[in-house]
Amino acid sequence: MQENMIKEFLSLVQVKDFENCYSKDIKDNEYFGMPLSSIVEAEKRLHSEQERAIAYFSMEYGLATSFYNKFQSVIQPVRENKFTEQEVFSNYRLADYLFTMQLEGLVDLPIYSGGLGVLAGDTLKTIADYKLPVVGIGMLWNIGYFKQKFWYKYGQLPEAMRWDMHTYPGLIPLNNKVKISLKSSELYLRLWKYYVYSQKHDYAIPLVLLDANVEENKEEDRHLTDQLYKSEGPAIQIIQRVILGMGGAAAINELGYKIDLFHLNEGHAVFAFVEKARGLDKDKVKELSAHFAYTCHTPVAAGHDRYPTSELDKILTLEDRVLLEVFGLEGAGTVNLTLVAMNSASTINAVAQSHQKVMQIQFPRYKDKIQCVTNGVHAPTWISDQMKSLFAKYNIVFGQPKHLALSPDRVKELKADNNFRADFWQAHQENKTKLCELFSRWKLSPDVFTICWARRIAAYKRPSMILQDAKALAELANRIGPIQIILAGKAHPKDNLGFTYINQMLDKIDELSQTYGNLKIMMLENYDIFLAKRLISSVDMWLNNPLPPFEASGTSGMKAILNGVLQLSTLDGWMAEGSEYEIGKIFGYQFQGVSLGSESDLHMQEDSKELYKALEEMMKLYYSTNKDGKADFSSGWIDMMINCLFAGTRFNTCRMLEEYMHKMWKVDL
Repeated sequence: MQENMIKEFLSLVQVKDFENCYSKDIKDNEYFGMPLSSIVEAEKRLHSEQERAIAYFSMEYGLATSFYNKFQSVIQPVRENKFTEQEVFSNYRLADYLFTMQLEGLVDLPIYSGGLGVLAGDTLKTIADYKLPVVGIGMLWNIGYFKQKFWYKYGQLPEAMRWDMHTYPGLIPLNNKVKISLKSSELYLRLWKYYVYSQKHDYAIPLVLLDANVEENKEEDRHLTDQLYKSEGPAIQIIQRVILGMGGAAAINELGYKIDLFHLNEGHAVFAFVEKARGLDKDKVKELSAHFAYTCHTPVAAGHDRYPTSELDKILTLEDRVLLEVFGLEGAGTVNLTLVAMNSASTINAVAQSHQKVMQIQFPRYKDKIQCVTNGVHAPTWISDQMKSLFAKYNIVFGQPKHLALSPDRVKELKADNNFRADFWQAHQENKTKLCELFSRWKLSPDVFTICWARRIAAYKRPSMILQDAKALAELANRIGPIQIILAGKAHPKDNLGFTYINQMLDKIDELSQTYGNLKIMMLENYDIFLAKRLISSVDMWLNNPLPPFEASGTSGMKAILNGVLQLSTLDGWMAEGSEYEIGKIFGYQFQGVSLGSESDLHMQEDSKELYKALEEMMKLYYSTNKDGKADFSSGWIDMMINCLFAGTRFNTCRMLEEYMHKMWKVDL
C-alpha cells in the first residue's frame, strides 16, 4: 500500500533527481514528515474534470515555515538556511556594543517581503484547512528579498541574502519546465513545488514556484528570479511580472491542472490573462474575463504598476502589447496594470471597507464592480502556544464545524469569569516574560508597559511618529511610569524616503541614551515572520499610525488581538471596522471620504501630540491594572484584552475565505 502511494505520487509529481536527492525524505506514506496521501488527494483533484479548481497567483508568499507545519528532513540545515545573530540598536549603547540577539532555527522560506506575502501565505493555509481544489502560483526568489543592517548615521544598509533552495525541507524541483515567448527571445523556467498543509495535515495545497535560473537561458536572464521587487529599471520589473503571469499560466498547462478560475492577488500577475488570451478573437477574450478575479491591496500610487508602452514594446510581442493597451491604457503612452486587472476580471475586491471607499474614489468608473472582502489572519499560525493552551482549557477554540477561528459565543461567556480573566493575564505575562528573556541583556521587564511598532517602513505608515518629540516621551515615562518601545521594519532598498525615516529613528534613539532607566527603546534588524510571532503575542500594545486613508488594510494588529494585545491606532484600514470592538484607543487625523488628500501631507506634528495624549491615557490604565507585578483582574484593561479575542472572531481568514468563495469565486460553502 505504501509502495503504491509512492508510485502514485511520482506519477503525479515529476521530482527531479528523486532517487539521488529526495528519496530519503519522500518515502512510504511520508513527505518530509507529513502524510504523502494528503498530497496525492489534492493533486488528483486538480487533475480532475469534475472539480472547479482555482489558481491563486501572488508575487510573494510568507508561510511561517520556521514554526508552522514545519517539515522534517534527514539532511541537516546548512548555515545559510538558519537564523544568525542580529544586532540590536537601543538607547542602551553598552548592551548594543557587547551583545547581539541570538536566534536559532530554520529561516522562513525567503520568498516574501512583507504583509502582502504573509496575507497570501495565510490564505493558502486556510484554503488547505477547507480542503479546496486550489494551486498557488509564485516565484522562487533565489536570493530572497534582502538582508538588513543598521548603522548609526548611515541608517539601513541592504545586503544580499543567501539561502540554499536544494536543501530546504519540503521544497522540491520538478523535471517540468515551461517556455515564455517574448518579442525577440524565449525564456525558460523550471518549476518547483512546496506543499502547504492544513492544520490537521489531512490536505496539502501545491505551491508552484517559477525559477529562471536554468541552463537554457542567457546568463543575464538566469538572474531574473534572483531578488523580489528588484527595481533596476522598468525592464526587469516588467519581465518579473511576465514570468509570474505568463509563466504561471504556462505552468498550469504543463502540470495538467484543470483550472477554471484565476485569482490575481494584486496586479503583478495580470499577464496570466494576456497568456490565456493569446490567439483568441475579441468575443472569446471578453468571455475569458469570467474566469478571472482580482484583489487590489493598496491605495498608494507607488503600488499601482505603470509602464511606458515604449518599454513594453521592447519586451512583448505586438499582439500582447496591443492587448495590454486595449485593457489598460492610461493617458498617452502608459499602461496601468491595475486597469488591465480591473478590465480583465469579472470580480474585483478591496481588502477593507475603508479601502473599498477609497478605490471607488480612485476608480469611479468601476464603483459598482468593486466589492469588499476585509483581510484576515490565519489564527492557528498566529496564536501563541500559551494562548492555545489557555483557549483549550476554557473550550473557546475552535469554532464549528471546521473553522479555525475563535468561538465568539464562548468568548462572550468568559468575560465575567474571574478565573479566566486571571489565567488570561497570566498567559500574557508568560509570553511577555519570554520576550524579555530574549532581550535580557537590555534589561527589559515583564511588568513595564511595552509598546511595539513593526511593519514595512514607508512614508505613509509614519514609522517615526512615536519618537517625534523625545522630551514629551521621556516626560511621560518619568511622570506616569516606565516605557519599553520596540521598533522594527524594512524600507525598500530603492525607497530613499524610507531610508531617511530609519536614519531619523536611529538618531532619536541615540539622543535618548540618558533616559534608559525609565524609557527603553530598541530597534530590531531584519523584521520577519519569526520576529513578528514573538512581538505580536508578547507586547502590551500594538501601535499602528498610518496616514488615513492610505493603509488599505494592515494585518499585524489582527495577529496581535488574537493574543489579547491592545491596539493604539489611527482610524484607517481594518481598524475602521475594528474600532467598534473597543480594543484600545483611536487617535489622530481622520479621512472624511471626499478627497484622498496628499500622501506627502503626513500631519506629523498634530498627530504625534494626539498620540502622546492617547499613550498617557492607556499607560495610566495599564499601571492601575499592573501594580508592581500584582494585577487587578477586574480592570478595564483586561476587558479590552477579552474584546480583542472577540474581534479576532471576525478578523480571521476563515471569515475572509468564505467571503471570497461567496463573492469572488462563486463557490458553494
